[in-house]
Amino acid sequence: MLLGEYRHNVDVKGRVSVPSKFRGDLGQSFIVTKGLDNCLFMYSKSEWETFENKLKALPLTNNDARSFMRFFFAGATECEVDKQGRINIPQLLREYAGIKKDVVIVGVSTRAEIWDSSKWEEYTSSDSLNGNKIASQMSNLGI
Repeated sequence: MLLGEYRHNVDVKGRVSVPSKFRGDLGQSFIVTKGLDNCLFMYSKSEWETFENKLKALPLTNNDARSFMRFFFAGATECEVDKQGRINIPQLLREYAGIKKDVVIVGVSTRAEIWDSSKWEEYTSSDSLNGNKIASQMSNLGI
């Protein structure tokens, strides 16, 4: 399970260290793609396959389903961890997430997220992570 929040720097070549606690769950190579909320999602290959199967089950005749699939698959890339524990984040994905230098890598159970640090600070200081607000909305999801 991927848990925690880690701060790292992206070097001039677009490489970032993957937290050592995440490498066991993600594996030596894993999938990085555009995520929701303008961050990047990282999936182990097995979790990506599970996610992929859910997306493939969506009806091809539904425009929203096709758009959702394009969003995740068009930006997806396989990243391999180098000997220093880093991955190279492609320029296209760095641009999408607004990643410049400082990032926050967050564990979210079955995936990890890479955030530009200023966007993460903005997100966590907004109402988006207000515990009381989230708790009241979770009843709509059956939690």
